[in-house]
Amino acid sequence: MKVVLSPNPYRDRGLKAALAAEKILRNVGVETVMCLPFTVEGGNIELPKHISFKNTQEELKSADLLVCFGGDGTILHAAKDANAHKVPILGVNLGSVGFMAELEQSELSMLSKLAAGKYTVESRMMLDVTVRRDGKSVYNDIALNDAALTKGAVARVVDLEVCADKVLITRFSADGVVISTPTGSTAYSMSAGGPIVEPTAENIIVTPICPHALSARSFVLGHERTVSVKMGRMARKTAYLSVDGGKAFRLNGGDLVELRISKSRTRLVRVTGRTFYEILNQKLGGA
Repeated sequence: MKVVLSPNPYRDRGLKAALAAEKILRNVGVETVMCLPFTVEGGNIELPKHISFKNTQEELKSADLLVCFGGDGTILHAAKDANAHKVPILGVNLGSVGFMAELEQSELSMLSKLAAGKYTVESRMMLDVTVRRDGKSVYNDIALNDAALTKGAVARVVDLEVCADKVLITRFSADGVVISTPTGSTAYSMSAGGPIVEPTAENIIVTPICPHALSARSFVLGHERTVSVKMGRMARKTAYLSVDGGKAFRLNGGDLVELRISKSRTRLVRVTGRTFYEILNQKLGGA
Protein backbone atom coordinates (compact mmCIF):
# COMPACT_ATOMS: atom_id res chain seq x y z
CA MET A 1 0.00 0.00 0.00
CA LYS A 2 1.28 3.46 -0.93
CA VAL A 3 0.07 6.59 0.89
CA VAL A 4 0.85 10.18 -0.12
CA LEU A 5 1.16 12.52 2.88
CA SER A 6 0.22 16.12 2.07
CA PRO A 7 1.00 18.50 4.97
CA ASN A 8 0.00 22.16 5.10
CA PRO A 9 3.12 23.76 6.65
CA TYR A 10 1.11 26.85 7.66
CA ARG A 11 -1.14 24.64 9.81
CA ASP A 12 1.34 21.90 10.73
CA ARG A 13 4.37 23.77 12.09
CA GLY A 14 7.51 21.73 11.66
CA LEU A 15 5.31 19.06 10.04
CA LYS A 16 4.94 17.40 13.44
CA ALA A 17 1.61 15.77 12.61
CA ALA A 18 2.75 14.59 9.19
CA LEU A 19 5.97 13.11 10.56
CA ALA A 20 4.07 11.35 13.35
CA ALA A 21 1.67 9.90 10.76
CA GLU A 22 4.60 8.79 8.60
CA LYS A 23 6.11 6.87 11.54
CA ILE A 24 2.79 5.17 12.38
CA LEU A 25 2.20 4.09 8.77
CA ARG A 26 5.74 2.85 8.18
CA ASN A 27 5.60 0.79 11.38
CA VAL A 28 2.69 -1.19 9.89
CA GLY A 29 4.41 -1.65 6.53
CA VAL A 30 2.85 1.16 4.51
CA GLU A 31 4.97 2.93 1.90
CA THR A 32 4.76 6.71 2.33
CA VAL A 33 5.88 9.74 0.34
CA MET A 34 5.72 13.38 1.43
CA CYS A 35 4.34 15.97 -1.02
CA LEU A 36 3.62 19.65 -0.41
CA PRO A 37 0.18 20.68 -1.73
CA PHE A 38 1.45 24.09 -2.84
CA THR A 39 4.62 26.14 -3.15
CA VAL A 40 5.69 27.56 0.20
CA GLU A 41 6.45 31.26 -0.14
CA GLY A 42 8.26 33.61 2.22
CA GLY A 43 10.83 32.94 4.88
CA ASN A 44 8.45 32.56 7.82
CA ILE A 45 8.04 28.80 7.30
CA GLU A 46 10.94 26.47 7.97
CA LEU A 47 10.65 22.94 6.59
CA PRO A 48 12.61 20.03 8.06
CA LYS A 49 15.76 19.71 5.98
CA HIS A 50 15.88 15.90 6.12
CA ILE A 51 12.59 15.50 4.21
CA SER A 52 12.71 14.88 0.48
CA PHE A 53 9.48 16.24 -0.99
CA LYS A 54 8.12 14.56 -4.12
CA ASN A 55 5.88 15.84 -6.93
CA THR A 56 2.22 15.42 -5.97
CA GLN A 57 0.92 14.77 -9.48
CA GLU A 58 3.54 12.11 -10.18
CA GLU A 59 3.12 10.31 -6.87
CA LEU A 60 -0.69 10.23 -7.06
CA LYS A 61 -0.47 8.18 -10.25
CA SER A 62 0.60 5.15 -8.21
CA ALA A 63 -0.94 6.01 -4.82
CA ASP A 64 -3.66 4.11 -3.00
CA LEU A 65 -4.61 6.96 -0.67
CA LEU A 66 -3.91 10.62 0.09
CA VAL A 67 -3.71 11.92 3.67
CA CYS A 68 -4.19 15.70 4.03
CA PHE A 69 -3.21 17.68 7.12
CA GLY A 70 -5.04 20.98 7.68
CA GLY A 71 -8.57 22.33 7.65
CA ASP A 72 -11.40 21.89 5.16
CA GLY A 73 -9.68 24.33 2.81
CA THR A 74 -6.72 21.96 2.55
CA ILE A 75 -9.02 19.05 1.67
CA LEU A 76 -10.92 21.13 -0.89
CA HIS A 77 -7.62 22.09 -2.50
CA ALA A 78 -6.38 18.49 -2.53
CA ALA A 79 -9.64 17.07 -3.91
CA LYS A 80 -9.02 18.35 -7.44
CA ASP A 81 -5.65 16.57 -7.68
CA ALA A 82 -6.82 13.38 -5.96
CA ASN A 83 -9.98 13.08 -8.03
CA ALA A 84 -8.03 13.31 -11.27
CA HIS A 85 -6.29 10.06 -10.28
CA LYS A 86 -9.30 8.51 -8.47
CA VAL A 87 -7.39 8.47 -5.18
CA PRO A 88 -9.44 8.58 -1.95
CA ILE A 89 -8.65 11.24 0.68
CA LEU A 90 -8.34 11.03 4.45
CA GLY A 91 -8.29 14.38 6.23
CA VAL A 92 -6.52 15.11 9.52
CA ASN A 93 -7.98 18.24 11.10
CA LEU A 94 -5.51 20.91 12.16
CA GLY A 95 -7.96 23.77 11.67
CA SER A 96 -10.92 25.02 13.66
CA VAL A 97 -13.95 23.01 12.49
CA GLY A 98 -12.57 20.66 9.83
CA PHE A 99 -15.95 19.19 8.95
CA MET A 100 -14.63 16.99 6.15
CA ALA A 101 -11.65 15.71 8.13
CA GLU A 102 -11.95 12.19 9.49
CA LEU A 103 -9.33 12.41 12.26
CA GLU A 104 -8.21 14.89 14.85
CA GLN A 105 -4.47 15.17 15.52
CA SER A 106 -4.91 13.20 18.76
CA GLU A 107 -6.32 10.26 16.77
CA LEU A 108 -3.37 9.66 14.43
CA SER A 109 -2.86 6.14 15.81
CA MET A 110 -6.01 5.09 13.94
CA LEU A 111 -4.05 5.43 10.68
CA SER A 112 -2.67 1.95 11.40
CA LYS A 113 -6.11 0.60 10.37
CA LEU A 114 -5.31 1.48 6.77
CA ALA A 115 -2.75 -1.31 6.43
CA ALA A 116 -5.31 -3.88 7.57
CA GLY A 117 -7.97 -2.55 5.20
CA LYS A 118 -10.18 -1.54 8.12
CA TYR A 119 -11.70 1.51 6.49
CA THR A 120 -14.56 2.50 4.20
CA VAL A 121 -14.75 5.01 1.36
CA GLU A 122 -17.60 7.49 0.95
CA SER A 123 -18.41 8.89 -2.49
CA ARG A 124 -19.39 12.57 -2.57
CA MET A 125 -21.02 14.35 -5.50
CA MET A 126 -19.47 17.44 -7.04
CA LEU A 127 -20.75 20.23 -9.29
CA ASP A 128 -19.46 21.37 -12.65
CA VAL A 129 -19.58 25.19 -12.73
CA THR A 130 -19.64 27.17 -15.99
CA VAL A 131 -20.04 30.89 -16.67
CA ARG A 132 -21.57 31.79 -20.04
CA ARG A 133 -21.18 35.28 -21.43
CA ASP A 134 -22.96 36.14 -24.66
CA GLY A 135 -23.45 32.41 -25.19
CA LYS A 136 -19.75 31.55 -24.80
CA SER A 137 -18.10 29.71 -21.92
CA VAL A 138 -15.67 32.08 -20.16
CA TYR A 139 -15.04 30.16 -16.91
CA ASN A 140 -15.10 26.52 -15.77
CA ASP A 141 -14.44 24.91 -12.41
CA ILE A 142 -15.58 22.04 -10.21
CA ALA A 143 -17.00 22.31 -6.68
CA LEU A 144 -16.99 19.83 -3.83
CA ASN A 145 -18.60 22.28 -1.38
CA ASP A 146 -20.24 25.17 -3.19
CA ALA A 147 -20.27 27.99 -5.68
CA ALA A 148 -21.06 31.40 -4.18
CA LEU A 149 -22.23 34.39 -6.22
CA THR A 150 -21.82 37.49 -4.08
CA LYS A 151 -21.98 41.24 -4.43
CA GLY A 152 -18.85 43.37 -4.37
CA ALA A 153 -17.61 45.43 -1.43
CA VAL A 154 -19.96 48.32 -2.21
CA ALA A 155 -23.19 47.82 -0.27
CA ARG A 156 -25.54 47.28 -3.21
CA VAL A 157 -27.65 44.16 -3.66
CA VAL A 158 -27.55 42.16 -6.89
CA ASP A 159 -30.57 41.00 -8.87
CA LEU A 160 -30.63 37.26 -9.46
CA GLU A 161 -32.86 34.87 -11.40
CA VAL A 162 -32.58 31.17 -10.57
CA CYS A 163 -33.85 28.45 -12.91
CA ALA A 164 -33.84 24.65 -12.90
CA ASP A 165 -33.79 23.04 -16.34
CA LYS A 166 -34.63 26.50 -17.77
CA VAL A 167 -37.79 26.77 -15.64
CA LEU A 168 -37.88 29.76 -13.26
CA ILE A 169 -37.60 28.80 -9.57
CA THR A 170 -37.23 32.20 -7.97
CA ARG A 171 -36.19 35.78 -8.61
CA PHE A 172 -34.84 38.07 -5.88
CA SER A 173 -32.45 40.85 -4.90
CA ALA A 174 -29.84 39.82 -2.34
CA ASP A 175 -26.23 39.93 -1.27
CA GLY A 176 -25.86 36.80 -3.38
CA VAL A 177 -26.71 33.11 -3.57
CA VAL A 178 -24.92 29.87 -2.63
CA ILE A 179 -25.37 26.72 -4.70
CA SER A 180 -24.00 23.81 -2.71
CA THR A 181 -23.62 20.07 -2.67
CA PRO A 182 -24.76 18.07 0.39
CA THR A 183 -21.10 18.07 1.51
CA GLY A 184 -21.18 21.89 1.41
CA SER A 185 -24.53 22.16 3.17
CA THR A 186 -22.76 22.59 6.53
CA ALA A 187 -20.52 25.38 5.21
CA TYR A 188 -21.50 28.76 3.69
CA SER A 189 -24.97 27.50 2.78
CA MET A 190 -25.82 26.70 6.41
CA SER A 191 -24.49 30.08 7.56
CA ALA A 192 -26.83 31.72 5.06
CA GLY A 193 -29.81 29.83 6.52
CA GLY A 194 -29.82 26.79 4.26
CA PRO A 195 -30.74 23.24 5.32
CA ILE A 196 -28.34 20.59 6.58
CA VAL A 197 -28.31 17.66 4.16
CA GLU A 198 -26.63 14.29 4.70
CA PRO A 199 -23.33 14.49 2.80
CA THR A 200 -23.84 11.23 0.91
CA ALA A 201 -27.18 12.45 -0.49
CA GLU A 202 -27.53 13.52 -4.12
CA ASN A 203 -29.00 17.02 -4.11
CA ILE A 204 -28.30 20.55 -5.27
CA ILE A 205 -29.07 23.20 -2.64
CA VAL A 206 -29.87 26.80 -3.58
CA THR A 207 -29.67 29.30 -0.69
CA PRO A 208 -30.12 33.09 -1.01
CA ILE A 209 -27.70 35.26 0.97
CA CYS A 210 -29.48 38.04 2.91
CA PRO A 211 -32.35 38.30 0.40
CA HIS A 212 -34.46 41.45 0.21
CA ALA A 213 -37.66 39.46 -0.24
CA LEU A 214 -40.00 37.73 2.21
CA SER A 215 -40.58 34.89 -0.23
CA ALA A 216 -36.92 34.02 -0.88
CA ARG A 217 -36.17 30.59 0.61
CA SER A 218 -33.73 27.74 0.17
CA PHE A 219 -34.53 25.06 -2.38
CA VAL A 220 -33.32 21.46 -2.35
CA LEU A 221 -33.28 20.11 -5.90
CA GLY A 222 -32.69 16.68 -7.39
CA HIS A 223 -29.20 15.87 -8.62
CA GLU A 224 -30.42 15.52 -12.21
CA ARG A 225 -31.30 19.23 -12.47
CA THR A 226 -29.23 21.85 -14.23
CA VAL A 227 -29.32 25.02 -12.14
CA SER A 228 -28.71 28.37 -13.80
CA VAL A 229 -28.31 31.75 -12.14
CA LYS A 230 -28.65 34.82 -14.32
CA MET A 231 -27.21 38.15 -13.25
CA GLY A 232 -29.47 41.18 -13.62
CA ARG A 233 -28.32 44.61 -14.68
CA MET A 234 -25.03 45.55 -13.05
CA ALA A 235 -24.90 49.32 -13.44
CA ARG A 236 -22.58 50.68 -10.71
CA LYS A 237 -22.52 47.22 -9.11
CA THR A 238 -20.01 44.39 -8.99
CA ALA A 239 -20.52 40.67 -8.38
CA TYR A 240 -18.17 37.73 -8.09
CA LEU A 241 -18.21 33.94 -8.32
CA SER A 242 -16.08 31.89 -5.94
CA VAL A 243 -15.91 28.09 -6.16
CA ASP A 244 -14.99 26.27 -2.93
CA GLY A 245 -13.72 29.54 -1.48
CA GLY A 246 -11.14 29.93 -4.24
CA LYS A 247 -10.09 32.96 -6.28
CA ALA A 248 -13.05 35.15 -7.21
CA PHE A 249 -14.13 35.54 -10.83
CA ARG A 250 -15.75 38.87 -11.69
CA LEU A 251 -19.21 38.61 -13.25
CA ASN A 252 -20.85 40.97 -15.73
CA GLY A 253 -24.51 41.88 -16.05
CA GLY A 254 -26.34 39.22 -18.09
CA ASP A 255 -23.81 36.48 -17.26
CA LEU A 256 -25.30 33.02 -16.81
CA VAL A 257 -23.80 30.68 -14.21
CA GLU A 258 -24.69 27.03 -14.87
CA LEU A 259 -24.25 24.21 -12.36
CA ARG A 260 -24.82 20.48 -12.83
CA ILE A 261 -23.70 17.27 -11.18
CA SER A 262 -20.18 16.33 -12.23
CA LYS A 263 -18.92 12.99 -13.47
CA SER A 264 -16.00 13.54 -11.11
CA ARG A 265 -16.54 12.55 -7.49
CA THR A 266 -14.58 12.98 -4.28
CA ARG A 267 -13.90 9.83 -2.26
CA LEU A 268 -13.38 10.33 1.49
CA VAL A 269 -11.87 7.64 3.71
CA ARG A 270 -13.60 6.72 6.97
CA VAL A 271 -11.84 4.86 9.80
CA THR A 272 -13.51 6.05 13.03
CA GLY A 273 -17.04 4.72 12.53
CA ARG A 274 -18.50 8.08 13.63
CA THR A 275 -21.85 8.87 12.05
CA PHE A 276 -22.66 12.15 10.32
CA TYR A 277 -24.89 13.17 13.23
CA GLU A 278 -22.18 12.51 15.80
CA ILE A 279 -19.80 14.65 13.75
CA LEU A 280 -22.47 17.34 13.41
CA ASN A 281 -22.96 17.57 17.16
CA GLN A 282 -19.25 17.43 17.89
CA LYS A 283 -18.24 20.09 15.36
CA LEU A 284 -21.17 22.47 15.67
CA GLY A 285 -21.73 22.31 19.41
CA GLY A 286 -24.94 20.31 19.57
CA ALA A 287 -26.20 18.40 22.56
